[in-house]
Amino acid sequence: MAEKKQEILPPETQRATRLGSSLESSKAGSVKAANRGVTDIRLRERGTKKVHIFTGERKQIKKPKNAPAWMPAKIWKPFVKKVGPEKLDDL
Repeated sequence: MAEKKQEILPPETQRATRLGSSLESSKAGSVKAANRGVTDIRLRERGTKKVHIFTGERKQIKKPKNAPAWMPAKIWKPFVKKVGPEKLDDL
């Protein structure tokens, strides 16, 4: 089975950003994009005409209790929610 690679579809003014070949799910790609600060996430599945649409945000939370001593008191954590899929008419 071929690997599915995700690609961010940015606003019209920017180029598409490739997230890498190790991301097999659209959820993993959306979490990675949200961690970079993207809020309106549109991931195109390469080789298909599917676009997965997510909303994302980054929140500062307290560090976990089992965190190492060098970790700061507050860390950034990405949160994403799937809005739904969309089919492209053409590539």
